Amino acid sequence: MARKNEHYRKVTASEFSSDILAIFRKSPKKPLNCKQIAIQLGVNNKEGLDLTEKYLTSLTQKGELEECQKGKYRLKSNMGCITGRVDLTPYGTAYVVSPQLEEDVFVASPNLNHALNNDLVKVAVFAPHGRRARLEGEVLEILEEGRREFVGIIERNKKYSFVVVDKRYIPYDIFVDNDDTMNAKNGQKVVVKITDWPKKAKNPIGKITSVLGDVGNNETEMHAILEEFDLPYRFSKELDDEANALPDEIPASEIKNRRDFRDALTFTIDPADAKDFDDALSIEFLEDGTYQIGVHIADVTYYVRPETKLEEEAKKRGTSVYLVDRVVPMLPEKLSNNVCSLRPNEDKLTFSAVFIMDDEANVLKQWFGRTIIRSKRRFAYEEAQQVIETGEGDLVKEILTMDKLAKKLRAARYEKGAISFDRKEVKFHLDKNGHPTGVYFKESKDANKLIEEFMLLANKKVAEFVGKQSSAPTFVYRVHDNPDDMKLKDFSNFIRKFGYRINTSGGINTSKSINKLLGDLKGKSECDIFAGLAVRSMAKAIYTTENIGHYGLAFDYYCHFTSPIRRYPDMMVHRLLDRYLKKKGSVSEEEYEEYCKHASSREQLAANAERASIKYKQVEWMKDHVGEIFEGTVSSITEWGFYVELDGNLCEGMVSIRDLSDDMYVFDDRNYCLRGRYTKNEYTLGDRVTVKIARADLVKRQLDFVLITEDDKGTESDEQ
Repeated sequence: MARKNEHYRKVTASEFSSDILAIFRKSPKKPLNCKQIAIQLGVNNKEGLDLTEKYLTSLTQKGELEECQKGKYRLKSNMGCITGRVDLTPYGTAYVVSPQLEEDVFVASPNLNHALNNDLVKVAVFAPHGRRARLEGEVLEILEEGRREFVGIIERNKKYSFVVVDKRYIPYDIFVDNDDTMNAKNGQKVVVKITDWPKKAKNPIGKITSVLGDVGNNETEMHAILEEFDLPYRFSKELDDEANALPDEIPASEIKNRRDFRDALTFTIDPADAKDFDDALSIEFLEDGTYQIGVHIADVTYYVRPETKLEEEAKKRGTSVYLVDRVVPMLPEKLSNNVCSLRPNEDKLTFSAVFIMDDEANVLKQWFGRTIIRSKRRFAYEEAQQVIETGEGDLVKEILTMDKLAKKLRAARYEKGAISFDRKEVKFHLDKNGHPTGVYFKESKDANKLIEEFMLLANKKVAEFVGKQSSAPTFVYRVHDNPDDMKLKDFSNFIRKFGYRINTSGGINTSKSINKLLGDLKGKSECDIFAGLAVRSMAKAIYTTENIGHYGLAFDYYCHFTSPIRRYPDMMVHRLLDRYLKKKGSVSEEEYEEYCKHASSREQLAANAERASIKYKQVEWMKDHVGEIFEGTVSSITEWGFYVELDGNLCEGMVSIRDLSDDMYVFDDRNYCLRGRYTKNEYTLGDRVTVKIARADLVKRQLDFVLITEDDKGTESDEQ
């Protein structure tokens, strides 16, 4: 006790006050007296009590505390209340993000009052104390609940059960009465819904709403990923019935109202296993040497009408979801694979962008409107690529002409500052049970780029048509903001260490220099790593009614018009374009901005789910290689270790900082490295390393590596 008193004689008034406030912040509503505080400080004697009383009085006079009862004090929230969203950590603490404050508010676990991730909450904010103190607060009220359903693994015993959920989503196990388990077996993956959380209970109470199946089963794991990201993967019978009631035949009265392209030479180019063909191209060679190019897009909004259940479901889902082994469509199969799919030798309703183009790919005239087409040929990408490479095969003249025009369109884009992010895409060979039997990389070849360029052209020209009107009406744009200056400078400083440079002055100079960098890196081990860093310095593309252009494509106007089977924003664009072609007035900007925010959010969830499915298959593929040694490249650095991307399969795993035993390593986020405090040894992005596969955790979708040094290699060689 004397030692504690001696300590508090030496500390500053500010430090003593901070220690007292820290005690109150653990229980901000609880009144405490001088003796209770002194006991927690460890100074519970006459001298310590006097000292504590002195500072309690001082803090009350400063407005930090209030005397709520005679001799009893509590924290005074002198910054008032804010509302914000909860960002929960795996440790049970949280930050509340509010537009009312520039700084996030830290909330200790006892002060969350059962608020969970993404809840909208009302928070009492306590004034920061001390020079480096952060804003802290207490949740007073949950205004709007976030998600209350979670994926987890059930652990059963005779009297009750618990569902263990990934700590990233909720850091508490969920208690489930055995009557509410839907007969799930011990160790199975389930979906659990929180139904109650008594005020003084540590754990929430829930019930099982779905039994997904056994851990490691492909169907179980893919459905678990979809549930984890709140992505529905079934259609109700009501929705299927509404879709199946749609007519297969096109009424003659509808055909009369459309421009007829059924005699034009029209074809599709898609992946070999595709079932939903939402875009087709047509080409006609005109007498003056120009070309009439048609970009024909499935007319989904003819079938999906406002105020129907199909419309509401499409709006809610926002997008189709592409996992490793399946597509989860935005629309029921009758629409996505049948009446809307531009299958060959069938009359199909489309919304088209038609261009008269010269030999240099300049657009001389354009037309937009509703059409009817009949595709003459369905190409897989590989078939079209063979025509381009050999100059032989079906529709050779048409495909080679469009390939020539596409290459000129692409060259013009790059000249104006478009950025070429051509990164490898990981794909898997799967057996009939969905298990990976091999890894390969998808390459974007000329056939892919042919389709891409004409889709970009249509998207750009539709957006220009609306956005360039003298009094531009409300529209749904796809925008991409300029890079973040600070991130770009950090990236520039980092690559200089490797002898590379980019121009950071902004605009076309920056984008052209990034393209040159990516070109110089092609074929080198660090290419994908640096390309990833460049992407991270960029803003995210989003949907919005406020046009700011698309930096990555170097377009002043851009939208998504070409994929309404799989994206709800394209359906909105079709409706708005049709409205404005008919000279009807604008729509509510506020209403459509909300639709845009929702669509952007759903797109991000779908992308996260896709990445999770790839990560799962990578871990599943590598679990048979535990104990084996691989070469790789350091791909990411964090404060808890660094990630390594393996050669040949791009599988990524982590080397934990705990396993770097030769020094104490410190994370330097601006220089993308871990640096040894004493040896000054560094692990930085792009470093070549040798690692051993230590663990492959399918539940966490995580690979753990250990670093193999030159000494380790020698030891292993001796042992062999």
